[in-house]
Amino acid sequence: MKKTEQFVMGTGSSFRGTLHVGLVNNMPDQALRTTEIQFARLLKEAAGPLDVRLRLFSLSSIPRSREARARMEGFYDDAGMLPHAPVDALIVTGAEPQAADLRAEPYWGELARLIDWAQAGTVTTLFSCLAAHAAVLHLDGIARRPLARKLSGVFTAIRREDDPLFLNVPSQFAVPHSRRNETPQDALAAHGYQVLTRLQGGGADLFTRELPGQSRFVFLQGHPEYDSVTLGREYLRDMGRFLRGDCTRPALPENYFDRVTEEMLHHAAGSGAPLEEHVRIVASALPLQQWRNHSVRLFANWLSSAAAAKGRRAASRAIHTRKRA
Repeated sequence: MKKTEQFVMGTGSSFRGTLHVGLVNNMPDQALRTTEIQFARLLKEAAGPLDVRLRLFSLSSIPRSREARARMEGFYDDAGMLPHAPVDALIVTGAEPQAADLRAEPYWGELARLIDWAQAGTVTTLFSCLAAHAAVLHLDGIARRPLARKLSGVFTAIRREDDPLFLNVPSQFAVPHSRRNETPQDALAAHGYQVLTRLQGGGADLFTRELPGQSRFVFLQGHPEYDSVTLGREYLRDMGRFLRGDCTRPALPENYFDRVTEEMLHHAAGSGAPLEEHVRIVASALPLQQWRNHSVRLFANWLSSAAAAKGRRAASRAIHTRKRA
């Protein structure tokens, strides 16, 4: 079975051709497979009648265990192959940072080259979380800044401008966030970025950058791809680190657990209960995935815009070819 065959998203439609989407998965080993599945499922739901194929890539400079590399063999291609791959649109995931300055990360040079290539090599590229922070730092020198505390939970995003990305998406919608840093809105505006949605209470959610003749870059500080249990898993990961003495006690993700579950988790944390008790409580919770429909609609619009841009690019090339003939 070819790498792309198991990731066929749609069945074909009025768009004449196949839309090839690349996923550059930068997540650490323990989250690699989960992230891959989350984006694949979201794209499958969003594809509708479009013939969408997903192909997996990874940065070779990201440190990985032998076991992880063995599992990736045959399913992931080196991101260095992208300039020679039939990819129309690209998704670049975040990663767990190891350095305060992103430029000190071991994969920085490879990621910077990928960003440069994507400007002309794709019709649109979507950067998620840390990848969004890295991209604006590389492109325009916009440095992210640390938040007073981790932003974790499900928040209300408010549309600031109309855009095809939000066709049939309400003016306010839910989106998960899980991050310790933010990109300043004033710096984005000063460099020509469009902040299309912001969080209720402040802070950019989704913003874009598009220069004439180049790919449309879409930047997400949130995580529309998250499934219903991701924020709970991340809380348990952070609680485990706290119980080992590696960090301060994590706050509960906001607007995620029901009130009874929150009270049980607060009591467990206050009483010094072992991690197993926290795991038991979280496992019994039933958080609502209140953001899913909006996420599917957002990605459906992104895929549709990518298909339209691919068609326009092909038509433009055909015209130039005829003129040279």
